[in-house]
Amino acid sequence: MIDFKGSHYPKDVILYAVFFYVRYAVSYRDLEEIMAERGVVVDHATLNRWVVKYSPLIACEAHRRKSATNSSWHMDETYIKVRGKWMYLYRAVDKHGKALDFMLSERRNEVAATNFFARTIKNNGWPEKVAIDKSGANFAGLQNMNLLLLLHGWLWLIDVLQVKYLNNMIEQDHRFIKKLTRPMKGFKSFQSASATLEGIEVAHMIRKHQFIFSGQSVFQQFASLAA
Repeated sequence: MIDFKGSHYPKDVILYAVFFYVRYAVSYRDLEEIMAERGVVVDHATLNRWVVKYSPLIACEAHRRKSATNSSWHMDETYIKVRGKWMYLYRAVDKHGKALDFMLSERRNEVAATNFFARTIKNNGWPEKVAIDKSGANFAGLQNMNLLLLLHGWLWLIDVLQVKYLNNMIEQDHRFIKKLTRPMKGFKSFQSASATLEGIEVAHMIRKHQFIFSGQSVFQQFASLAA
């Protein structure tokens, strides 16, 4: 359960604001106006603090409570602007399009790719095969995972598929993320970007029915992850 103690606003108000921001293409000033129309007077700076504080906590619960995923993966990265510079959002989905994991990185290299695969495996278990683009860094990251398997005496390795058309699924999946980040016009800090993206990814997971919340609305499913 996420702790909302010390907040000057009710839990449901905070969750509604966070959900609305990470689910719909609005700016903080737009959201400030939307909240005011619903009788809640809260400034855009406070809304930003709510998103940065609570989105990662909800994302952590989402990883823990999402439904089982497939061992055939598709991995790719897309670009996100932070402090006027392009950074890299690493993302992976299974063959059914279900989100596996996501990680914002300042660099696109072997170290970042290795860290992403290690994180994704920790949260989802080992894959049988992974489709990637022609990136040498991503290939090296997967080879590092295979090296770990060899060092631990495993008799099988991850099958690495570098075939561009196989990654059409995740390239299409990037569109939802880009659609929501475009009105934000870039992020002012790495922490704010990473936290906001985690919330956006959770909202996307709900759209893809990755949680078992029978009969609940989209917002109710989001709020349930904080319960």
